[in-house]
Parts: sequence; structure tokens; C-alpha cells
Amino acid sequence: MTEGNRDSSTLPHAEAEGIVDVLSLAESLKTEMRHSWLSNGRQESVAEHTWMMSVAAVLMAPHLQHSVDLGQTLKLIALHDIAEAITGDIPYFEVSARKDTKLADEAEAMETIRKMLPEGSGKLLLELWREYEDCETPEAKFARALDKLEVQHQHNLAELQTWTEQELDLVYTKMDRECAHDTALMTLLAVIRSRAEKKMRDGGVDPTAIKTRAL
Repeated sequence: MTEGNRDSSTLPHAEAEGIVDVLSLAESLKTEMRHSWLSNGRQESVAEHTWMMSVAAVLMAPHLQHSVDLGQTLKLIALHDIAEAITGDIPYFEVSARKDTKLADEAEAMETIRKMLPEGSGKLLLELWREYEDCETPEAKFARALDKLEVQHQHNLAELQTWTEQELDLVYTKMDRECAHDTALMTLLAVIRSRAEKKMRDGGVDPTAIKTRAL
């Protein structure tokens, strides 16, 4: 029997309560703000970031040099930031004590969420999170690349004054490693980087100087 096709009567009421509790917890990601801004001047939520990654995955999957299981990729994307419902989002460039313990704190949060769920759902949740973090499968590598690309794409849509100095540098330092394994991802990166450079030039920032500084 394939995953998800069991008769609904096999789900005890108490376990359904656990699933609903986790969905309620995950709802906080709709209001957990990231250090990214939308084109209308509002900050981006974690949930919105996840949604845009999902759209990118669907559109990019047919063009990948190395094929992936799109369904598995979407599962990884859907759950990759769910620990932030407990830990909160931490910007990539932040230097702090909480950044130093980020992975351990997220692992603890994932264990908390796992225990709220029925055994099968909890096991699947933890396996997907670990697959994304380990970044060894084609699907995890694809999802991780989209995570980095979506951030820059969102920055490109926002006002330049919302970018920090670190985020100017990240145009040249954050995306390449995650995308290097696939020519299609590198092409997408080139388009996103080109638009970032145009935004910088239009805003009076010299991208050549930024690149030299960053690299």
C-alpha cells in the first residue's frame, strides 16, 4: 500500500489531534519574518519563502541536468524550515550565540515536533529534515540550491535600500557552491545574479567593486 492511502479509520482520534497540533504550530511560519523584503515593502515570511521555493522546484525540475524525484523534493522543501516554528528564523549572515547553536536547537525542535505526531508521521518528518540537512541526495541538493536562489531572487524584487552590506557581498558568495552540480541551476543563478547586478547599478552601487570585495 502506498504512503498516504491507508483507510482513515486507521488513524486514532488522539493521533489526528497531534497532526492538527503540529499544523497549528506550523501556522506561526506565516508570520515568522525573514530578513528579506517583498516588492510592496513588507517583510517576507518563512511560509512565503517556502512557497516560492516550491514554485521554483516545479518549474525547474524538467530542465535539470540530473533528474530528481519532484515529489520528494517538494516534501523536503515543505518541511525544511518547520523547526523555525519553535526556534525562529536566523539570518544567514548573523553572528551570534544563537547562530552558533542553530543546528542543535533545530534538531531539538524537530524532536519536539516528532513527539507530537503519530509514529509514522513523526518518523517521516524527521527523515525528511535530516535528508535536507545532510544534503547528499539529488533532491536535497536541488532543494538547497533553490533555498539560496530564492533568497537572492526575493532581494532582487525588493528595494535596494533593504539590502545590508553583507547581502551585497552574498550576490557573489552564497549561491555558487549549492548550484555547481547542475548546469541548469547555474544558468538560473546567472540570470538571478545578472538582475542583482542591474539593481545595484541602477541604485548607484558598482557591482564590480562589490565582487572584488566579496571574492
